[in-house]
Amino acid sequence: MPQPSLNPVLSDKDIKETADLAAVIWKEHFTPLIGSAQVDYMLEKFQSETAIRAQIKQGYLYFALMLGEKQIGYTGLRLDTDCLFLSKLYIKKEYRGNGYSRLMIAEAGKIAKQNGKPVIRLTCNRHNDGSLAVYKKAGFQIVREEKTDIGSGFVMDDYVFEKSV
Repeated sequence: MPQPSLNPVLSDKDIKETADLAAVIWKEHFTPLIGSAQVDYMLEKFQSETAIRAQIKQGYLYFALMLGEKQIGYTGLRLDTDCLFLSKLYIKKEYRGNGYSRLMIAEAGKIAKQNGKPVIRLTCNRHNDGSLAVYKKAGFQIVREEKTDIGSGFVMDDYVFEKSV
């Protein structure tokens, strides 16, 4: 099996592949947690080609998790004033449990250090048990709960996690 790599998402082709992968992962993983209407809304608002392109223009760093020529996941990072915000970390279901999230979190840590950010912060749905366990195992700690109105009657009900780098 090829070694995993993280490649910057920059080209229109990269952005389209990432948005397409987001739709697959989100529909499979989040529909049971938040329902198909909210998944569809959030995909369009946050993970469509248009949304990803806009986020990159605003300074987000997107990376495709690759196994050879196949994209199996992705991550999105944002440098905030006081931290590196780990906005997105998603892996296709059949590739979870292989340590790929650790690879992406380690890369986020390197980028945080390179940019003088002492903390990685992220949000995770309070009912997303698998992901909550991954973040706790990686050394993140819950610092608060947060409910965010994202429009159209939808709310994100999250834990906010932090980890020092």
